[in-house]
Amino acid sequence: MAAVIEVRTYRATPGSREILIEAMRNRATPAHREIGMKVLGPFPSTEDEDTFVWLRAFPDAASRDPMKESFYGGPLWLGELEPVLMPLIAHFESVLVEDSVGFWDSWPGQPE
Repeated sequence: MAAVIEVRTYRATPGSREILIEAMRNRATPAHREIGMKVLGPFPSTEDEDTFVWLRAFPDAASRDPMKESFYGGPLWLGELEPVLMPLIAHFESVLVEDSVGFWDSWPGQPE
């Protein structure tokens, strides 16, 4: 079964993109990696000062929902990040793609 990758696009409320990106880098990304997800980004848009994109990958489609539940049902998200970050997000969307090239095995930037 192939890995799957979520391509997530966020539009921050005006002036709050850097706060969201900092929280992604310093709090959410390490927590995602502890669960077993692979994360790449965030990538700030060069065309829109309020938009950024990031990728998160799962070993296969079956692992996606349990891994997401582990993060979104956990104390970091519920008790710390959600109440602070959700008001800063104007819109977000996610596209799920199959890792048809085997990117999971050579995912850059993963801790050893």
